[in-house]
Amino acid sequence: MTQAVVFDLDYTLAVPTRDRETLLQEAVDAADAPALTREDYLEAHGNHLTQRSREPIFTDLLAEHETEADPAAVATAYREAIADALEALPGVESMLEDLKADYRVGLLTNGPVRAQRDKLETLDWDNRFDAALVTGELEAGKPDPRAFEAIATELDVEPAETVYVGDDVDADVYGATNAGMAVIQVLLEDGPEPDSRAVAHVEQAEIATALPDILADLE
Repeated sequence: MTQAVVFDLDYTLAVPTRDRETLLQEAVDAADAPALTREDYLEAHGNHLTQRSREPIFTDLLAEHETEADPAAVATAYREAIADALEALPGVESMLEDLKADYRVGLLTNGPVRAQRDKLETLDWDNRFDAALVTGELEAGKPDPRAFEAIATELDVEPAETVYVGDDVDADVYGATNAGMAVIQVLLEDGPEPDSRAVAHVEQAEIATALPDILADLE
């Protein structure tokens, strides 16, 4: 029986109002740094899931260029750009409160501590969850089973009693399934196809209205 529901953050519960490529370009322009691609950023981000800030990410990226740009300045500019653009998907705040009547509700998000905690503060979600973990605080990030085991421990439930809700096929669907959790895959417009390892699927735009019924059907 499901005792807990754990959510991914980015593109599952909250989205930027401007695309990430644009936000990255705004950040490098503000810090007078050379142009960086979103693809290169994501690759570097994947190597730094347990850091306190994005500075190591930009240190790696800027090392490939002849520049005096300060990685810390780029990291700050990018964090501020994302915070300024971030908004919750319609209805998810009420949904999270309603789910607490029947489940322990958690959050597990990949990324540096300062970046992800800043997003929660911007959304005023510091107390929205029974437990919220950022992989920068942990010894491993998603899809490593240790990340999922950590949030289950924080919620005082077993992985087998937990449903994980997320959009990323590797980090979320594979990671949570491999850790023993059932997974509901969030489907993005122009995103990956439904993955057969997920026990259910929900369109991103319908998560607030459709997810409670999907969870009830899994009981």
